[in-house]
Amino acid sequence: MVAFGAGIALWLVLADPAAWVAALLMAGAAALAGTAIGGRLGQLLAVGAIALALGLSLIWWRSEQVAAPRLERPVIVAMTGEVLKTERLVAKDSLRLTLKPADPGLPPRLRVSFPLDEADALGRGLGVGATVALRARLAPPMPMLLPHTHDFARDAWFAGLGGTGRALGPVTIVRPAHETGLDAVRSRLDQHIRTRLPGGEGGIATAFVTGDQGSIAKEDAEAMRRSGLAHLLSVSGLHIAAVVGFFTLFTLRLLALSPSLALRFNLVATAFAAGALAGIGYTLLTGLQVPTVRSCIAALLVLAGILLGREALSIRLIAVGALLVLLVRPEALAGASFQLSFAAVGTLVTLYSSKRFKRLFERREEHFLLARLRGLGEMVATGLAIELALMPFALYHFHKSGLYGVGANLVAIPLTTFVIMPLEALALILDPLGLGGPVWTLTGWSIAFLLHVAHGVADTPGAVAMLPDMPRLAFGLIVAGGLWLCLWTRPWRSWGIAPIALGAALTLAAPMPALLVTGDGKHLAVVDATGTPWLLRDRAGDFVRDMMAENAGFDGDPPPLAAYPRARCSWDSCVADLGASGRTLLALRSGQKLDWAELTRACAAADIVVADRRLPRACRARWLTLDPPRLRETGGLIVYAGEGRVATVRDQLGQLPWASP
Repeated sequence: MVAFGAGIALWLVLADPAAWVAALLMAGAAALAGTAIGGRLGQLLAVGAIALALGLSLIWWRSEQVAAPRLERPVIVAMTGEVLKTERLVAKDSLRLTLKPADPGLPPRLRVSFPLDEADALGRGLGVGATVALRARLAPPMPMLLPHTHDFARDAWFAGLGGTGRALGPVTIVRPAHETGLDAVRSRLDQHIRTRLPGGEGGIATAFVTGDQGSIAKEDAEAMRRSGLAHLLSVSGLHIAAVVGFFTLFTLRLLALSPSLALRFNLVATAFAAGALAGIGYTLLTGLQVPTVRSCIAALLVLAGILLGREALSIRLIAVGALLVLLVRPEALAGASFQLSFAAVGTLVTLYSSKRFKRLFERREEHFLLARLRGLGEMVATGLAIELALMPFALYHFHKSGLYGVGANLVAIPLTTFVIMPLEALALILDPLGLGGPVWTLTGWSIAFLLHVAHGVADTPGAVAMLPDMPRLAFGLIVAGGLWLCLWTRPWRSWGIAPIALGAALTLAAPMPALLVTGDGKHLAVVDATGTPWLLRDRAGDFVRDMMAENAGFDGDPPPLAAYPRARCSWDSCVADLGASGRTLLALRSGQKLDWAELTRACAAADIVVADRRLPRACRARWLTLDPPRLRETGGLIVYAGEGRVATVRDQLGQLPWASP
């Protein structure tokens, strides 16, 4: 499994067809060498090389299979299309539609957003299966804006999206939706829950049942992330375990009421079957998301293992679950969701299989209070281990990690598992009888308390650790060391600490960026010695502001460059000093025509020039001149002025199929 995943990762990192072919040839040679060597070592080498080649080949093949036409430039079109998916984005006050256009000149799948109040006015006729007419501004899928940020273009590529945009004017329903099957059930549940629990509580309740996080308010979602509780919003192991466990126990207790059934049938097997069906149904209801599918597979394997008298939780079980997910969606390996979920479960299994952990926390005959303290210690130790294991992944993908998540989870996990989800399930069961009102009230109070905990922890000073950048090599070393610790039980397991320590050292030694520039040249941030990003454009949107703050390792709202003490700004441009490096920046920020002679003199006096419009040939900086023609070659970039080094999106993506031409 590790070699198979390594092959997928190698395809993403090498990012060059020639390198992929070379890697496959080397894997073939290693497999032949392993066969020739023979024995346990040779067998391990041969199987590992074959698995690596299969992983690389699978992701390469899938990237070709999902290839679909994409828009080459922004366009404004009037179009008619069938609704394939609807997503409420409360934080953005939008409804996002995935459409299949009727016009053959457009890509076969597009994503269009429009205001939420207009969507609500259209009613239930706007759903999956509806045909709508609209006028929209469409653009190619958003590329990676800065190195080491989220790759939206990769998501769009594997989802078959050829463009995204926003509706201009009203959306008209040509043919109303006639939702059937799970789409209809999911839609009705979503509307029903939000009717019974309006506001922030309704968004959280909807996420628990349908897996739709779009109804969660922005401030609530941010508080859950900062407090280390965001995993509760993604339907995964906790939720699947609660559903499977509840239905298993309920079925077993119900059937055990009949002595004849208890004597004639294996009620445990029957209860497990009921729990398995409930888990599968819940997975389908929540839209087959990667964490949910992984958790469902793991739950089914646990139930099967118990029935067969095998160990219920093991690294082999996790490997089988990961392999099944990657065989269907190999691109999931690059996603934070896949990595975080498997890292958490792997840590949990490794910890509970440790002899030292068992000796310390296993149940024994002792005083009630001591037993309770031992149980609390077990929960704290487990929480700490998982938080430490997930921190590198959170820092690598999101540039931030909650520091007080252990305490928050000690309250939030039991509250969600044993109070909120059972109450919500009971309320849904009682609603057809008209008896769900009081239970919904209790559910709302419970969710409100959960949000109170999240906001309280998130607002505590020092609640979040920020990191500008984690080098790929450092991240790879930490992951490799973690895998080594999880896979081995022999004394040499401790060797995994070495690569983890080296990766942590490389992370801490990584230089602070001096300048962040998006691929269109419109937005940039000068990062000072304290890590504060100073934005060129005062009116940059929330998305850009958050991205610049995260990539500078700054926990707050970036201030304007015009207020930076080491910058001089006019309406048309800014000149800034880039810290101790001694380099200077000239950034244009207006579309006004500038005096040619004055502009060329200013360019010659600057080390770096950035503009979102084409510069005259005579405008050349001493080091970097970044205007649209040059930025189309590099994409977004990070400048490390002190080291004289530049990291670009183009260097990171190479020749991956979704990289911008």
